[in-house]
Amino acid sequence: MPQVRFHSEEPTAVRRTVLDPEQLADWVPSACATVAEHLRLHGIAPAGYPFARYHALPDGEIEAEAGFPVAAPVTDSDQIEPSKLPAGPVLAVWHTDPDQQLAETYHTVDDWLDTTHAAPTGDRWEVYHDLPTCDRVGTRIEIIQPITFATT
Repeated sequence: MPQVRFHSEEPTAVRRTVLDPEQLADWVPSACATVAEHLRLHGIAPAGYPFARYHALPDGEIEAEAGFPVAAPVTDSDQIEPSKLPAGPVLAVWHTDPDQQLAETYHTVDDWLDTTHAAPTGDRWEVYHDLPTCDRVGTRIEIIQPITFATT
């Protein structure tokens, strides 16, 4: 069931890349593992679950970032960059059915936006409540969409 809540700004440590959409499923677990190892080596504890955020580019590619929330911004390294998840109202929708395609859960988000006359205000992100492994991102995924409500 969709839930509206306020999301506080969170500093994050991420890997970024530009890739084709079909490469995303393989890239996200690897990126999260790289960020986790960087944090471990630097004595930084994640402040939340791993996540990935995507931005569709005009040429069909996706600009992606994946990593972890952290308590304070990290400094740039060869592979890890600071970023942040924005503050504001968000719609949260859970994907928990291993037999259901994640795209169906995204349709739930879109349908809710249409029926409530809300509008997205930025890129969505996925929070992986099952730690990603080398071959999958898990089945307990929370989709977060920043939103605003239309005024009449």
